[in-house]
Amino acid sequence: MTSAFEWNGRVGDVWAEEWRRTDRSFTDLSRQLDAAILEAAPESGAAIDIGCGAGGTSIALATARPRLAVVGVDLSPALVAIAAERAQGIDNLSFRVGDARDLPHASADFLFSRHGVMFFDDPVAGFAALRAVARPGARLVFSCFRARADNQWALTAEAAVGNSGAPTTTYAPGPFALADRDFTARVLREAGWRDPEARSADFAYVAGAGDDPVADAMSFFSRIGPAARALAAAPPDRRAAMRDKLAAALADHVTNGTVTFRGAAWIWSAIAGERP
Repeated sequence: MTSAFEWNGRVGDVWAEEWRRTDRSFTDLSRQLDAAILEAAPESGAAIDIGCGAGGTSIALATARPRLAVVGVDLSPALVAIAAERAQGIDNLSFRVGDARDLPHASADFLFSRHGVMFFDDPVAGFAALRAVARPGARLVFSCFRARADNQWALTAEAAVGNSGAPTTTYAPGPFALADRDFTARVLREAGWRDPEARSADFAYVAGAGDDPVADAMSFFSRIGPAARALAAAPPDRRAAMRDKLAAALADHVTNGTVTFRGAAWIWSAIAGERP
């Protein structure tokens, strides 16, 4: 679990330092998500990117919809600073540090997110707060991971560091919190979103590239993802063996000069219901 405090500090800082490799890992997914977002987005009005990170999804929409005012919101000051720097010259785009759930009620005509909605302590309350931010009838589009078993990058990393990553029967915030399609549909309905629909999005998760793609992937997985915490917490003598095993596993996935895995996500859409 990653807390708001961590996103404000250490975790957010690491993601800010790694934004280029993180964006690279999601390039294929972003292509599909951006198309879904653009299909649902209005031509004008106000749109909010929930957990905008380094701003790539916000930039894609703002560039394609110049009459739509787009605001990216993230808990991490470091990520927001990078997003703002990347977006210089895009007049209809701005960024702010904070929680999208705290924005004024009925202020948004469209809400969207790339993997930014899987960390609510209470998912019904979290999505209800987002529904309150949206005008009745506003569209919501977001992506989240499908099951851990469908995401080869997670299975490989977890196996290498001795973490089974076994699924739990209760909700827990994290990368796979919304993996169950029926659960997420129920959460959205209970939170006041109507007509929730999900389509599967398979994508190539690129973990390493360059002159030494395995070393690049090792560096990336040592900082972000399921192996990072286990490596950091392991005693030095065990850490070396874990790294060797992870490097060997990554080498098995080198294709055309990149370390690439199968990734699997949902792309969700829903409509804000009337306010209670």
